[in-house]
Parts: sequence; C-alpha cells; structure tokens
Amino acid sequence: MQPTSLKPFIWLVALVAIISLACGLGGTATPETPPDTQPAATEAVQADPEVQPSPTAEPASGAINSLQDVKKAVIQIEAQGTFVNPDFTVAYNAAGLGSGFIIDPSGIAVTNNHVVTGAGLLKVWVGGDQSKTYNAKVLGVSECSDLAVIDLDGEGFSYLDWYESPIGVGLEVYAAGFPLGEPQFTLTKGIVSKEQAGGETSWASVDYVIEHDATINPGNSGGPLVDENGRIVGVNYRGRTTNQYFAIGRDLVADLVEQLRAGEDVHTFGVNGEAFYGEDFTGIWVYSVKSGSPADQAGLQGGDIITTLEDLVLATDGSMADYCDILRSHNSDDTLNIEVLRYASGEILQGQINGRTLEPVFTFGQALDDEVAGEAADSGQTGGTEEDGYSEYVLVTDNDGSIQMSIPAEWSDVDGSRWETDWGGDDFVAAAISAAADLDTYYDSYGESGVFFAASDRLSQLGGYVELLDGTKGWYEEDCRFDSRTDYVDSAYEGKYDLWTDCGAEEGVVLTLAARPFNNPGAFLILVEVTLAKDADLDALDEILATFDVVGPLP
Repeated sequence: MQPTSLKPFIWLVALVAIISLACGLGGTATPETPPDTQPAATEAVQADPEVQPSPTAEPASGAINSLQDVKKAVIQIEAQGTFVNPDFTVAYNAAGLGSGFIIDPSGIAVTNNHVVTGAGLLKVWVGGDQSKTYNAKVLGVSECSDLAVIDLDGEGFSYLDWYESPIGVGLEVYAAGFPLGEPQFTLTKGIVSKEQAGGETSWASVDYVIEHDATINPGNSGGPLVDENGRIVGVNYRGRTTNQYFAIGRDLVADLVEQLRAGEDVHTFGVNGEAFYGEDFTGIWVYSVKSGSPADQAGLQGGDIITTLEDLVLATDGSMADYCDILRSHNSDDTLNIEVLRYASGEILQGQINGRTLEPVFTFGQALDDEVAGEAADSGQTGGTEEDGYSEYVLVTDNDGSIQMSIPAEWSDVDGSRWETDWGGDDFVAAAISAAADLDTYYDSYGESGVFFAASDRLSQLGGYVELLDGTKGWYEEDCRFDSRTDYVDSAYEGKYDLWTDCGAEEGVVLTLAARPFNNPGAFLILVEVTLAKDADLDALDEILATFDVVGPLP
C-alpha cells in the first residue's frame, strides 16, 4: 500500500449565517442578529430637557405628540420558539427580544417580521413597565419587507401617529426601543443622513430605506424612528459599526401596515429565513416556519436551505433580492416549485409551495454508497452474504483525546498514536487513529478493511482541502485507478473526496477525503482514508462519516 496510509472521508457544510439586525436574545440562541450589526454605546437622550422639546397638547386624534411620551407607546417583545441555527444547534424555547410600537389604542402594534415569525409565544411589555405582561398574536407579516403587525390583548393604549411632512436629509430623528435585551427604555438622537439608501440585505429586500445616525443596538429591531414631536418617521431594522443605521421609511411602511393589520400576509409563505452565499451552494437558510403557513404545509422545516424557487437559484449575491422578486411576481396562492437541501438527513427534496409536498430526490449517503458499491462491484472486490455484516460498533479516541469516530468492533487492532511526518517538506505531527482487524495487513495491502483518520492545524499550512487531497494522489497513482472526485458535505465539515478502484493485486477500493470545519475554515484540516473490502464496509463507511469529529485540542 502507501508508506503511511491516510484513510479518510467526511461530509461538508458551508454555512455562516446570521440574521436580523438589531435584535437581542434572552435565551440560548436567536435568529436575530444581522451580519453587519455590532453593539455600540447607546446615546441616552431619555428625559433630557436640553435635547427634547417641551410637551405639547395631544392632538384631537389622541396620538402621542411629544418626545417625552413616546416611551408610553413603545413595546418590548419576547418571542419564544424553537429555532435551528446555522451551526446546526437547535435552540428550544429560545427567547428573542425585539422592539415595536403601538399605532392604535386597541393594541395594534408594528415590529419586524424577523422578531416574531416562527415564534410559538409572544410576550409584550409596554413602556418599560415590567409589572404587567401582555400576550399578543400576529395579524400579518411581510417577510421581504421585514415588517409584522401584532395585536396586544387589551384596550386604551397610548399610540404613535405618522410623520406627515417630507422626510429629508437633516431631519432630526430619535431611535426608541429596548436594546441589548434590557428592560430599560432608551432614546438616541441623530439626523437623517440619506433619504434613500439601498435596502437589500441577507434577511430582507426593501426598495430603499432611510439612513440615519441615531444609534441602534441589538434589540432595537422593530422600534420606531420618530421626529421631535414623537411622530413615526420609520421602523428601525439594521445597523452597522460605521455609525450608519437604517429604518424602513414611513412611505413604504404605512400602506403595507394596513394590509398586515387586516390579516393579510404579504410577500412571504411563512419562513423566518436569511440568504446564505457559500462556496459550493447558495440559498435561503430557514430558522423557523410559521405553523399552518404554505411553507409548513409544503413540509419545510427549521434547518432547511431553500436552494431554488421556481427553478431559479437563490441568493447568488448573498441577498434576498431574487427570492423576494419571485414572491412579488406571484400571487400568494400561486403554486411555486421549490428545492430544498436538508442537511439533517443529507437529502435534497423537491416539491411545491401551494402544491406537492416535499419529497426526497437525492440522498448524499445513499448516493455515496451506490457509487462505492458500483465501483467495487465493477472491480470484483466486494462480496459475501448478510452474515458478513457488522453487528456492533465502538467509539475510539486517539491517545491525545483530540479526535474520535465509531468503527466496527471487529476492527479491534487500533493505533491512536500521533502521525509524525515531513509531508510537504515540513515536519509536523497530527492527531491520528488507524483501525482494522489486522493493521499490518491493512498497511501492506488493499484487501484488508480499515480506516485512517488524521487532523492537524499544521495540515492547513499546505493549503486548502483541495491541495491536501491533491497531495495524496501520489500514494495511489501507481497501484490504483483514479475514478472520480466529488464534493463532500455534512453538518460540520466541507471538503472533497477521491474514489480509487482496482488498487493492487486485490483490486481494492479506497476513498480518501480532505475536509475543513465550515464554521472556522482555517482552524484545521482533516484527512480520512477508508479501504472497502466487502459489502459490510459500506455500512462501516456510513458510521465513520456520521461520527468522526475533532473533540479536543490538536497536538
């Protein structure tokens, strides 16, 4: 065989998603932290007589008409639900915190879609009063415009009215809300710096938004941007570290709010999602799904990635623009073709919104098994009966406690010592595990089933996983026939694997895989080699791919 056999395989995932802009979290995780939002110091303007105008009489409508009273109509929203995050952790009963504001004494309030969609329970506090909690229900949402209208239990609430004059550069504005998950009301001062800024983000698609410099922080999402008399100029939804903050402007919000409060969902089929742009695929990451929505009825789940809609590839620019343009080009009850990547089960599913439910059309593991089994059969290598299957698997760890995987109990000859090599002209060590029924035979031939698994942060100095995999070719080119190179994807790693057949006198089959962690691509590389000598090794391969992992510091 090769001098120092490297035996690999892995599954990939390239995800780095983040959602919602200035929202805060009171639980384990939240789908509400936009990519370009960072906490910044809150400029407290609350109750400062030097920057606030003197109270004026309320208008005949009863709406608040002074900056001092804005607090009475601003709400803090706790949205409790279950969300699946891009690192594949599931946040059960997670409590995302956002802001909103009341626009009608009956308790009608406005907030962001990403604050409430997919939540099972909404709790609301009015004006910072923590002594009384209100329940609320969602009346309507617009996913693409990132707006939602909710209805609080009760009557007789203080409320805000709309700013009626033109919104121009230099207009003095104030951002109101409950940032950073804290119950204290804050008010920050600024001016409108741009009347119409670009509104495309990874979680919303708005024609244009108002840019201003009144500081907003996570938790300000859905809160109002008001003028000096407490009139609504816009709905805050996004912030950056460069003193740029954004609000969905009154002109876009007011008409849409009327549709939403009437119970109509606009430009959505029930998803709380975010655009993701990856090296190998793009799509819309689904954090959660609204119960009973067209998305729910189609079978979409939290953790799915919508890769195509109406056969058009989504998020190719990292934004929601294409996705939302498709929704805006169709009626809410139109049937739309949809394709979904579901990493939890390693499947690609196809179906329809308002039509056929999602069904698997491709399974990564099965496709791999079919490919390996087909090549093995062509080479005449695998054989045997059902009695040849593995009845038990055991978890093995290297001597440093850095890596682990599950292997057939029959592969009892295990070596967990470090791999020391000068591969690539550079001396380094790697955490390693070799396992087979007989390691000597495994090292010296292609007729013994077994696995080699190594991981090192030094391997990454040789390049990426492609360069690493290219570096292994020399070990097999003289003894084997190169069959194919294929992308690898799983819930934690991304990479590629090579399939080698007709290896040696035994005409064996070998898989070599190089991969990296998708959430920290530069941290380390993994190399896995699996030699398959019989049919049962396909099951062993599945088990290895499902369990191999880096679990401790690497040597």
